[in-house]
Amino acid sequence: MTTTAETPATRTAVDEARDRLQRQEAGAPDADQRLDIAEMAARTGVTAHTLRYYERIGLLAVERDASGHRSYTAADFGRVVFLSRLRMTGMPVRELQRYIELAARGEHTVPERLALLEAHRDAVRAQLTELTFALRTIEMKIDVYGGGLAP
Repeated sequence: MTTTAETPATRTAVDEARDRLQRQEAGAPDADQRLDIAEMAARTGVTAHTLRYYERIGLLAVERDASGHRSYTAADFGRVVFLSRLRMTGMPVRELQRYIELAARGEHTVPERLALLEAHRDAVRAQLTELTFALRTIEMKIDVYGGGLAP
């Protein structure tokens, strides 16, 4: 089956998502480097509002500098990227909180964390399968209508 040519709007959305993920990959600070909230938001693609929200609900515990401004570490960066990718897959905030709570309790919770991630992975795989079939249906209908298709 052929795939649809991307429309300008789709191309923009896809490109934006790809750019955000690439910024995350390239944006990790050095181990001794600190980021302020604006730089953290720019590098992770997670808004400053969301970063403050994550802190408020206990997903992040961010240190403050001498002026009282948030000062993010490389470990904070890694956690934000991890959390944002779980959110991209539809993991509810409540499940993120559960995972972080388990992680804070220590290594003895690894089996529970693993089970939580495996269950979520299985749900994401099922959703991907459903979306793949749905996308094929959409592409087939576009083909019927004579829409632009790419190899």
